[in-house]
Amino acid sequence: MNKRLNKSGLIAPTDAEDAAINRGIAADPDTVEITAELAARMQPLRRRGRPAVERPKAPMTTRVDADVLDAIKHSGKGWQTRLNDVLREAVQKGKFKAAA
Repeated sequence: MNKRLNKSGLIAPTDAEDAAINRGIAADPDTVEITAELAARMQPLRRRGRPAVERPKAPMTTRVDADVLDAIKHSGKGWQTRLNDVLREAVQKGKFKAAA
């Protein structure tokens, strides 16, 4: 068997296998050849990644006592969201004033 490895380590089909694949494609009535014009009109089914939000969160770096961080993290999955909720509640209760 004359298998060819490409750079990513995948086994490429032999010339005979490639010819058999192409014959199968040509015989399939549901197959459409993608032309440059058709490719230009194609769009992905959906966008990759997270959807855009109106008010995205801003990354921050801060230092807190280790025992406080451990307690927050040990509260389980979603601890960053809960921490954000605690800070938001403090701001809404007027514990922090915006700089003038």
